[in-house]
Amino acid sequence: MVKLNVLSLLEKKQKSKYWLFMQLGMSYQNLNNMLNNKTKSIRYETMEALCQIFECTPNDLFIFEEE
Repeated sequence: MVKLNVLSLLEKKQKSKYWLFMQLGMSYQNLNNMLNNKTKSIRYETMEALCQIFECTPNDLFIFEEE
């Protein structure tokens, strides 16, 4: 299963979910669902914004876990 790895990136940057919410400008509910892997898709614009915010590549945003 592919999962979003943003919570660990936030930890490394020592930033909060609220900080990310302010950076992305999306609804807090959608952000929280995305961070908790409760969404089925993610927009390219959101991936690009996350990569810019965390100064990383899409490979850093996702992890693969066996079910």
